[in-house]
Amino acid sequence: MKEIRDAIVSGTATSEDFAAIAVPDHYRGLTVHKDEAGMFEGLKTRDKDPRKSLHVEDVATPELGPGEAVVAVMASSINYNTVWTSIFEPVSTFGFLEKYGRSSPLAKKHDLPYHVVGSDLSGVVLRVGPGVHMWKPGDEVVAHCLSVELERPEGHDDTMLDPEQRIWGFETNFGGLAELALVKSNQLMPKPAHLTWEEAASPGLVNSTAYRQLVSTNGAAMKLGDTVLIWGASGGLGSYATQMALASGATPVCVVSSPEKADICRKMGAELVIDRAAEGYRFWKDEHTQDPKEWKRLGARIRELTGGRDVDITFEHPGRETFGASVYVTKRGGTIVTCASTSGFMHEFDNRYLWMNLKRIVGSHFANYSEAWRANDLVARGLVHPTLSKTYPLDLAPEAAFDVHRNLHQGKVGVICLAPGEGLGVRDEVTRERHLEAIMRFRNV
Repeated sequence: MKEIRDAIVSGTATSEDFAAIAVPDHYRGLTVHKDEAGMFEGLKTRDKDPRKSLHVEDVATPELGPGEAVVAVMASSINYNTVWTSIFEPVSTFGFLEKYGRSSPLAKKHDLPYHVVGSDLSGVVLRVGPGVHMWKPGDEVVAHCLSVELERPEGHDDTMLDPEQRIWGFETNFGGLAELALVKSNQLMPKPAHLTWEEAASPGLVNSTAYRQLVSTNGAAMKLGDTVLIWGASGGLGSYATQMALASGATPVCVVSSPEKADICRKMGAELVIDRAAEGYRFWKDEHTQDPKEWKRLGARIRELTGGRDVDITFEHPGRETFGASVYVTKRGGTIVTCASTSGFMHEFDNRYLWMNLKRIVGSHFANYSEAWRANDLVARGLVHPTLSKTYPLDLAPEAAFDVHRNLHQGKVGVICLAPGEGLGVRDEVTRERHLEAIMRFRNV
């Protein structure tokens, strides 16, 4: 790995130089083990500890197939799907790998007794398989985490509708929390040249998810002047939604859970912030009963902040805990757009406030390649900035996943893989200098 690392750090190696470097037959990656999938049975979600199930270990380099690329991973980051994988919720991801392995001879290699996880990366292409013409060894890239086969007609209008679409590093093997990764070539996008490796690795999944959910016509189709309620507005997903709302001329109403997180939103430029913990919102009386009075109190607070306006769009991702409130506070004819459900998948809401007020619930899941490319372009142009608060070395990636599981983080949590340290990989110093104040402000969330 040293030869690969040295060539990348030098910044002068050519495509021919990278093509001449031998790809190692083993590499270090962050894994879960199939024979440990039952280790947390009987425990509550909060008590399941990713540090016990995640392993940093040597694994075999997979065979490179047609339409694929091997990437040297300089940095990656933690997403909530890595937490789900590590605690085997809602199901073990080995079921995904087994199903994928049965789908084709090329996919069979993904069905292994271990799962290399991670759905983000920044790095350098080392090898491309037959049929790959857009990318070559030495290209500096980030990864879009949609793995799609595109052999069915349903996927050609919107790849997210392809029956064989999967989230790389979650529903496939050989993910980005590792020294090497295997991706399809149509996952690759140019690394924003003004960012460090760890900065460039952090937006991928969440930035693209927020773009489709909030901006795309496949989601809420946010427009100039909209008022948008954003739950968890300082977090890995919400921080990108907040930036997109501000950049689009919309007004975000940011909901957070602490004064520190409220300050993060204000540093991003948001003016309307609700600290739900400080204001004591309790949307559930008990495990089975919601409290509509709390929905109404939240709605009144929103109108107080907005000068009497209800929200046009509610950006939903906590799920069970907040969904009833989200349906209630969205304006007549408005849109609740939802993904993830980190507090629980079984949503409950009063349908009278949906059907009688002509509201829409829109499901949104990740992003297609076009949406991800446009979201990455916003980062490359300095319109959206990475919200990276902390970076761990690969050896401590289990600790990073624990932070995200326990919501101890702000913004994204990065992981250094092959990079010798933080602060490397900037190729465009002029653009970085132009955006440096914002970059550092968002890095210090």
